[in-house]
Amino acid sequence: MTESTPIDTGSSATGAGALLSILRDGRPRTRAELAQLTGWARSTLSLRLDALLNQRWVVPTDGAISSGGRPATTFAFNQSARIVLAADLGVTHARLAVTDLATMVLAERSAELPIDRGPVHVLTWLVGTFHELLAECGRDAGDVCGIGVGLPGPVEHDTGKPVNPPIMPGWDRFAVPEWLGERLGAPVLVDNDVNIMALGEYWAVRSQVEHMIFVKIGTGVGCGIISEGRLHRGAQGAAGDIGHIRVPSFEDVTCRCGNTGCLEAVAGGGALAARLRAAGEDTSVSRDVVHLVRAGNIRAVQAVRQAGREIGTVLASVVNFFNPSLIVVGGDLAEAGEHLLAGIREVIYSRSLPLATQHLGILASELGDRAGVTGAAVMVIEQVLAPEAVDQAVMALSGG
Repeated sequence: MTESTPIDTGSSATGAGALLSILRDGRPRTRAELAQLTGWARSTLSLRLDALLNQRWVVPTDGAISSGGRPATTFAFNQSARIVLAADLGVTHARLAVTDLATMVLAERSAELPIDRGPVHVLTWLVGTFHELLAECGRDAGDVCGIGVGLPGPVEHDTGKPVNPPIMPGWDRFAVPEWLGERLGAPVLVDNDVNIMALGEYWAVRSQVEHMIFVKIGTGVGCGIISEGRLHRGAQGAAGDIGHIRVPSFEDVTCRCGNTGCLEAVAGGGALAARLRAAGEDTSVSRDVVHLVRAGNIRAVQAVRQAGREIGTVLASVVNFFNPSLIVVGGDLAEAGEHLLAGIREVIYSRSLPLATQHLGILASELGDRAGVTGAAVMVIEQVLAPEAVDQAVMALSGG
């Protein structure tokens, strides 16, 4: 939307969401500025602004502007109007956070939590921990506008249900949104963990990049796809599942999905930990591999570098197909630093088309282990603050 494009009018409620979209950039504005931006009559603007003020989506600010007469009041988006509960559940650990509407973390918790303990055990812990975090930041359940959850497996986008997740026994078709919603009293959105990581990284630090791939390398391997500034999930939500692409020369390696030669079974953190353990190292999870790399263990360094090459082999095809301008690498193994990235770069730059790699960047995640909870919060915020959703909320409270 450009500043010269008037916003369609309609009822006093149906324009409130569009008005909030303008103010969400954080810049306070006067009524006159808002009238100029929207092209609305003063009376129409006042009705819609009042609707947002009544719900505290917008608040007057202290920075009144004077042009010689009485100072004009400015109005700004109130990022504290509601809060979001965000959860990033991995294979072996979880991170939870309470955020405001700008994804600022108000309280957070991380813990070792194996996903294979089943949905009731894991989600019961999640509910209890969210209540503790709400008390910690002095907010209550009535302030929660939504809950975002990332799961380490395929998730059907329309229903939020995990579908045949190979490393999540007992989770298949479990009604996560309904189960959590009944206990926490707010709408629940669920997505694959790497999708929310891609969304978090993009929204927080990479919003200038229109075409980006976020690769999570933890126990497993997956990628989230940002295309033209939007998260691309595919028809059912399975886009980006590169962990089960077959890697040449590894047909004898069996994956937990039942197939052989999958990238995850060759280069995932779980596979590396098992391989190093068989060689006499004390490794059970991907973070153990990282600790060895940081300690200078040559065997671990070589394993991580080779894993990077195998991942690069698959990503080289993805680069030729999708032509991203940036690949961001996150997940536990990304904490191994340049050893992993060097292996990935080595193969991508040698095997992808020159035009596809001409301006391609391959970088580590800036958000690190907070990418998931940030993206889970963004997933909720973008739905709750969508213009049509805000209009419906305003109409519901006004009895419309």
